[in-house]
Amino acid sequence: MIRNLLFALSFLVVFSSCNQINKEKTKPAYVLVIHGGAGTITKKNMTPEKEKRYKAKLTEALQTGAAILKKGGSGLDAVSATIVVMENSPLFNAGKGAVFTAEGVNEMDASIMEGSDLNAGAVACVRHIKNPILAARVVMEDTPHVMIVGEGAEDVAKKNGLEMVDSSYFFTQSRWDSYLKVKEKMEQGEKHGTVGAVALDMHGNLAAGTSTGGMTYKMKGRIGDSPIIGAGTYADNNTCAVSSTGHGEYFIRYVVAYDISALMKYKGLSLEKAANRVIMQKLKNIGADGGIIAVDKDGNISMTFNTPGMYRGYITSDSGPEVFIYGNQVHVIKSR
Repeated sequence: MIRNLLFALSFLVVFSSCNQINKEKTKPAYVLVIHGGAGTITKKNMTPEKEKRYKAKLTEALQTGAAILKKGGSGLDAVSATIVVMENSPLFNAGKGAVFTAEGVNEMDASIMEGSDLNAGAVACVRHIKNPILAARVVMEDTPHVMIVGEGAEDVAKKNGLEMVDSSYFFTQSRWDSYLKVKEKMEQGEKHGTVGAVALDMHGNLAAGTSTGGMTYKMKGRIGDSPIIGAGTYADNNTCAVSSTGHGEYFIRYVVAYDISALMKYKGLSLEKAANRVIMQKLKNIGADGGIIAVDKDGNISMTFNTPGMYRGYITSDSGPEVFIYGNQVHVIKSR
């Protein structure tokens, strides 16, 4: 009897060890997920040429970050480089393509966070920093603070050698036309176009970053969720990394990015279930539009949104790059 019991216990130990080994073998070495904003993005409102441009730029951003991760680089470096690609494109509401405030100027926000030690940095209401995501990283790594805004943030960027540009750099005709239309109607127009990236690197570290121009015709000094840690950006090696896009006021009130992590940490929910509960239930029930991208510590991916579309994509050590624009397309990818 005792001999049989010992044999059974030995078998369970070996079986458990084999299962663990198998899980480790099938977990992707690295994962990178991106978004370029969520909103009323439909096939009928998209020309074939414009769709091609978006997919090409999303793919370029993914490949840029993946090249870093493939060489064993940090998730933080991958997230930074990936977002810079999107900030430099006029297609997205961040950096070069930032929308205009009610005063007809560009005010940009960004944040970044690493999951290993919860270190984070953010900037808001900046007008002359070419790549706000790099300024957010400077705040994180070279100051004792988490968020610096306005001229203070620009001073930090200058001192650390970041590229500064004249405000005319951020002018794009399409954003100006949108501004004029909204100004004429005196109502808020295009809301979503934020960019973001989350990554799991080969060292098991998570990182997240988000950058935006905010809302068209927003009030001077308005700050949305993108630069706020826990609302627009969050990363914790114990759970997941999240970047948000949507109606910022609601994402701040509901602390969306952190809420997903907290549901995983304290309720034991999977990334998929946590994201669905926050985006498809909590936010949708109050009429808040938007979505998130996320990757958990095991390499599972979520690209969950409650709007007609969201520019998004992913690449892993095992597959991709894959990019998507419209709804009714894959939004959850589980590690095998």
